Amino acid sequence: MGRVTARRRVVRISPSGRTSRADTLAAEEPLEVRVGGRALSVTMRTPGHDFDLAAGFLVSEGVVGATEEITGIAYCAGATSDGSNTYNVLDVRLAPGVSLPEFSLDRNVYMSSSCGVCGKASLDAVRTEARWSVREDPLSLDPAVLSGLPDTLRAAQRVFDRTGGLHAAGLFTVDGSLLCLREDVGRHNAVDKVVGWALRAGLLPLRSSILLVSGRASFELVQKAVMAGIPALAAVSAPSSLAADLAEDTGLTLVGFLRGETMNVYTGAHRLTEPAPVP
Repeated sequence: MGRVTARRRVVRISPSGRTSRADTLAAEEPLEVRVGGRALSVTMRTPGHDFDLAAGFLVSEGVVGATEEITGIAYCAGATSDGSNTYNVLDVRLAPGVSLPEFSLDRNVYMSSSCGVCGKASLDAVRTEARWSVREDPLSLDPAVLSGLPDTLRAAQRVFDRTGGLHAAGLFTVDGSLLCLREDVGRHNAVDKVVGWALRAGLLPLRSSILLVSGRASFELVQKAVMAGIPALAAVSAPSSLAADLAEDTGLTLVGFLRGETMNVYTGAHRLTEPAPVP
């Protein structure tokens, strides 16, 4: 398996002078996802939970939405000229009757670790049709519970503690319990890993749940939440204008700048209960 972290010698410069020491970096390696033996996408990711990543990506693309629609995921042996297994190529087998989106048969989709929508021809192509509507989800959010989610997420980030260089995505229940945490150099990869975990566990759609991301809320992260049936997305940083537009269109509650007891609610504010009055 690939390494989650790597060690490298660095020169540290400070007011007291220069020192040489070993530093821990977050690993970044390419992962090629094949479906039925045909190349579908290449993404730069942190190794680990690769099967979840592939499954979550297929959910985001509208290819699958139920556990039984994937019959198997396996690393491809012999992916190199010497026949060794790099653990950087995997193949997904779909159940009979499950077809790929048309674009994927025409070209590979390349995704960098910072962009989940590279290769899409237009905005209309990105607005993937979701299997489930989140607008009618009866989720009710307590602002006090939301305020505690970033600390819970941060406390569970084991690799971040060693590298300081990973994004995180966490799936929470309405009472603030952490169901799943995934870390990756790519924001969209971390979310795909969470969604893929839920798919493989048979939990989709993720009704009355909250997705928290450690960075900003971009268009593709809102899309991924909607495609998984998640009615609320919170971020510790800002959302983009397109993220807010899509959240409004789909009925998703979008919270940004979730820091301490303050937050900005960009869409779906009706789901947040009134905070208790200060005595």
